Amino acid sequence: MAMNQQMGRQQHEESEFEDKVIHINRCAKVVKGGRRFSFAAIVVVGDKKGQVGVGLGKAGEVPEAIKKAGKQAKKNLMKIPMEGNTIPHEIIGHFGASQVLMKPAPEGTGIIASSSVRAILEVAGIQNILTKSIRRDNPHNVVRATLDGLIRLRSFQDIAKARGKTVAEIL
Repeated sequence: MAMNQQMGRQQHEESEFEDKVIHINRCAKVVKGGRRFSFAAIVVVGDKKGQVGVGLGKAGEVPEAIKKAGKQAKKNLMKIPMEGNTIPHEIIGHFGASQVLMKPAPEGTGIIASSSVRAILEVAGIQNILTKSIRRDNPHNVVRATLDGLIRLRSFQDIAKARGKTVAEIL
C-alpha cells in the first residue's frame, strides 16, 4: 500500500512539470570495427508558472540521454519574473557568440520565437513575447543565452524597492 502511495506521489510531482526536448545530437567515434554512436540531449523543464530549468544529458541511447537531461533540468530550476503573461521589460541574453533579444508583447501576440527559444518560453508560462536570435544559431548557445536573459529580468517591484520608490512612481 505504501509503495502505491509513493508511486502516486512521484507521478504527481512529475506531472507538475512539463518537459520538452529541444535538440538531440548524435556523435560518432570511429573505432576498429566501425562507428560507435553516442547521443546528447538538451531538455527544458517548467511548471508554466514562471519556473524553468534546462539540462544536458549524454548517453549511448537516446531515451537514456533524455532521461538524464530531464533530471539535470529539474536540479537547475529557476524562477522568472513575469508581468501578467509576458516579461516585464526588453532584454538581450548573451552566451558565447549567441544573443537573444526578448521584448514584451501585448495580449494576443503569442510566442514569436525560434524552436529552441519557444520551448523554453512555453514551459516557463510566458504567452506573449517577441524574440530574435542574433548572430549564431547553435541550439546549446541559444538556450543558454535565452536563460541568461530570463535570469537577468527584474520585476517592477524589485526595481522600485532598490530605488526606494513605489511602483506607481516608476511607471
